[in-house]
Amino acid sequence: MDKWLWAARFFKTRALAADACELGRIESNGQRAKAAREVRVGDLLRVKTEAGDFQIEVLLPSEARGPAAVAQTLYRETEESRVLRLKAAEERKEMLRLGVLTEGRPSKRDRQERSRLRGKIHRF
Repeated sequence: MDKWLWAARFFKTRALAADACELGRIESNGQRAKAAREVRVGDLLRVKTEAGDFQIEVLLPSEARGPAAVAQTLYRETEESRVLRLKAAEERKEMLRLGVLTEGRPSKRDRQERSRLRGKIHRF
């Protein structure tokens, strides 16, 4: 399982793929998958990564990592998974735009804006 996830480019390293299996972020046919489990054609996988929650069907087995174009031929994402993932991405973008979510530390401009709102900075 970890080799296939690495070859399909869901994770940058096999160690990260194995950790995801250990943490229960990978399901195969509705059951929690271990890193050593074999991947077969037709398996339905649920893969939870930082990029989103993927529901995919295995089309080809592979143990060798290749170019991204080849990796995309190893699986097919379900339509409902694609729609839900894109919807979640749009919601994250909207939250960032509205300022509800911030990524990392606030910038100098953000800090100044907060200070202005709190009445700490007076412009002359």
